[in-house]
Amino acid sequence: MSTAETDLRGLAGRMIVRETPQALAEAAAELLSLATESSAAARGAFTIALSGGTSPRLLYETLARPPWRESIPWETWRVYFSDERASPPDDAASNYHMARKTLLDRVPIDPEHVHRMPADSPDLDAAARTYDALLEHDLPRGPGNAPRFDCVLLGLGENGHTASLFPSTPALAVADRWVTRGQADYAPFDRLTLTFPTLNAAALVVFLVTGASKHTALRATAEGTTPASRVHPADGVLVWLLDSPAAGTTANQVSGRDVIPLP
Repeated sequence: MSTAETDLRGLAGRMIVRETPQALAEAAAELLSLATESSAAARGAFTIALSGGTSPRLLYETLARPPWRESIPWETWRVYFSDERASPPDDAASNYHMARKTLLDRVPIDPEHVHRMPADSPDLDAAARTYDALLEHDLPRGPGNAPRFDCVLLGLGENGHTASLFPSTPALAVADRWVTRGQADYAPFDRLTLTFPTLNAAALVVFLVTGASKHTALRATAEGTTPASRVHPADGVLVWLLDSPAAGTTANQVSGRDVIPLP
């Protein structure tokens, strides 16, 4: 076992490593295709919280191209967001804007099934309550009576944050709400974010992490010292999708079907 593999042994869940970001995006697309198939067969819909960032952007662009564009039953998707910046929906900084340009406008998802976080609201506390109520209305209840997503996509910051749950901020302590306001350490500072109870109620949580600059944060997460280390689905599956530079090791043979076995 390499030193890098030893460093990451503390990561909860399954770890899928691919050599390049594009190979990782393909692996993520396969995983989402399988998760969609499983959830749609069981409940007729697939509820997913999208994230922002560089790695998800490549995934969204991949999903919008063949073969995934034609093979995924997009009519079953119900789209939400794991966090959002206090930016207008047409602003380049907006996670919704990025997802819309790279994926949502390029596949046949009903716009009425896309629910952006209203983080451009002048009252972020009220906006959090509004999105909180939407999740309670739309989603079944999971562990801790939290709304249960079929899948939540997350990234990992170099400081160990995930969604907009940044180190040493009040959002980390919120245990009685599903959505709260977050505070980043870079602009735009004001955010909305899902809380740990919501993340940990999901059926599937997928971290997408690329680049050697993330290895230190991954190692700290494996040691349990970052906000991301607090993501442990209570009744679900946790998957770390890493490229080789982030993992500090070579690709492995784990596939989406190892994580989501279908009947």
